Amino acid sequence: MRLGPTMGDLTIGKAAQVAGVGVETIRFYERQGLIEQPSKGAGYRTYSPEVVARIRFIRQAQRIGFSLKETLELLALRAKPGADCAVLREQARHKIAEVDEKIAELLRVRAALEAVVASCPGRGGLEDCTILKALEDMPRGSAPCGCDEPMRKTR
Repeated sequence: MRLGPTMGDLTIGKAAQVAGVGVETIRFYERQGLIEQPSKGAGYRTYSPEVVARIRFIRQAQRIGFSLKETLELLALRAKPGADCAVLREQARHKIAEVDEKIAELLRVRAALEAVVASCPGRGGLEDCTILKALEDMPRGSAPCGCDEPMRKTR
C-alpha cells in the first residue's frame, strides 16, 4: 500500500485522458470492482501507471466484445503466474461463437426487414401500409422472413 502520490501518478482526469476513457468510466470501473478506488492523497485521487494500464486493458477487452464479467475473469487469469494460455484461447473461441450467433441473428433481422420493405408499394396512405400491417399481423416472436425463431439475447 502506497502512502501518497508518486511522480508517475495521475489525477482522475489525466488518467482518463491517457487511458482514452471518460472520468465516469473510471468511476464505473471502480464501482464494479474492476479497479481499486485509490485513496485520496492531497485531497484528490491519484492513479498509478499500472492502474491506467489496467483501465486500457479493460477498455480494449470491451472493444473486442468481452463483457465486464468476462473481462474480470481475464484480469484474474492475467494475475495468475502459472495460468495456461489455452484457457484464454478457449474463452476467445467462445466469444467468436457468440459473435457468429449475433451475426446470424442480425442477418435474420435484415431478411425480415427486406421482406416487409419488398411488400410495400412505397406510396399511398398509412391505412394501407403493408409494413404496418405485417407488423400488426405477425405472431409474437416471429418474423416475416420465415425465420420464426424468436430473437434471443446472448450472454
